[in-house]
Amino acid sequence: MTTTRQDTQWQQLTEHWQELADFGGIEALLGWDQSTFLPAGAAEDRARQQSLLAGLRHARATDAGYGKLLDAASSRSDLSPEQARMVQVARQDFEKATRIPAEFVREFSGHVGQSYSAWTEARPANDFGRMVPYLEKTLDLSLQAASYFPEFGDPLDYYINESDEGMTAEQVGQVFAELRAALVPLADAVIAAGAPRTDFLGRGFAQERQLAFGERVIRDYGYDFRRGRQDLTHHPFMTRLGGHDVRITTRVKEQDPTDALYSTLHEAGHALYEQGVDAAFLGTPLGGGVSAGVHESQSRLWENLVGRSRAFWAAYFGDWRDTFPEQLAGVTEEEMYRAVNTVSRSLIRTDADELTYNLHVITRFELEREMLAGKLAVRDLADAWHAAYEQNLGLRAPSDVDGALQDVHWYFGPIGGSFQGYTIGNVLSAQFYAAAEAANPGLEADFARKDFSRLHGWLRENVYRHGRRWTPGELIERATGQALTAGPYLKYLRGKYGELYGV
Repeated sequence: MTTTRQDTQWQQLTEHWQELADFGGIEALLGWDQSTFLPAGAAEDRARQQSLLAGLRHARATDAGYGKLLDAASSRSDLSPEQARMVQVARQDFEKATRIPAEFVREFSGHVGQSYSAWTEARPANDFGRMVPYLEKTLDLSLQAASYFPEFGDPLDYYINESDEGMTAEQVGQVFAELRAALVPLADAVIAAGAPRTDFLGRGFAQERQLAFGERVIRDYGYDFRRGRQDLTHHPFMTRLGGHDVRITTRVKEQDPTDALYSTLHEAGHALYEQGVDAAFLGTPLGGGVSAGVHESQSRLWENLVGRSRAFWAAYFGDWRDTFPEQLAGVTEEEMYRAVNTVSRSLIRTDADELTYNLHVITRFELEREMLAGKLAVRDLADAWHAAYEQNLGLRAPSDVDGALQDVHWYFGPIGGSFQGYTIGNVLSAQFYAAAEAANPGLEADFARKDFSRLHGWLRENVYRHGRRWTPGELIERATGQALTAGPYLKYLRGKYGELYGV
């Protein structure tokens, strides 16, 4: 068979895409190691390595020869729909990358590496002052990055579009307003109904047993440990180090075993998505999740709609009690189910219940918006945080550890678009689940038998395998039959907590 010029160009293009994917995997490996095993004294070395690698990757992503290959591929009419989409996405990524100077990329990468290492020491020391100069520089760099895209009048619109393509700050604000109006009175009614028993969660649960139990559950979910692993870190996350290397992390509190369990289920949801991407898309522009919001929908679906369901605890309470017989002596399955669905006003976003979680996101979103607009100085962020929490949740953190130092996002990346995806994910989790249930009636009966194959199969077929084949909006409509809507999410919350608390 004769090899044509077009065949050669396509081969060069796919090799370039694989190289870019490998650069991303190596960067992820350095980040994973930094968050898990890196010695504290090696932080400066790691930041320098990350800066170097980011510069090399950016150079390859903006290479003029690569641009010519994309130009040639864009003019072809013989590509399959999948190939045409690869070129389209790659072209978009290329055009964005070429607008950001390489020196800026290196500077930003090196800075956030240093900032993250400083945060890991400043947070336990309750030293927000130490982070102010880092965060001021992060804000300056964040605004500079957005300035390369003047078509976004609001810097926050740029960052939201980067993580959730097609959405704007105004649209996010409208979703938040709808949720706040519905959930605040529901949360108030549930809290007034009285809290369930939770005393047994503080009886001391051995770390290794917690980790082993969580890993058994996610094996049942479908997480493939041949292509992944779980380790401990400060702030749980999922990361892809290669096409067939998708890792998760968790953290353990011996006085609250639900923290590690639900962190594991949450990150496994992200990993199931990445492990489910069509193998033909790996190493191409389509080889990953389509948006932050869709990604978060999967972590929240497996964590909450499955892992906090009555059917889940019907399946696993016996194993849970066998794992911790002394701590759970005299505890019933119903008490356990109610304990993991306690509603209360709390200071910690990652510990928040389903009804109050979005108030944490709204608080951060509004603080980001004010910093980017120049209305809030970094030096005033800690005080602004406390004031916002008093207004939105009626609480004040005793220190900045659970205040402005709580989340890693602003200390390991840009300020902007960091949090709204969590709420979009909450909304979409119920929308995807409702569509899966409509196609597979009786899913909860499956869960009670530790059988997640129908749900996992539906998600793999309708969401996971497509990667970036479709835009976020197209994927949502194809999978659920409608655009993003809060209806299924609010119906789920009202039904579940109405039944639990009689409100």
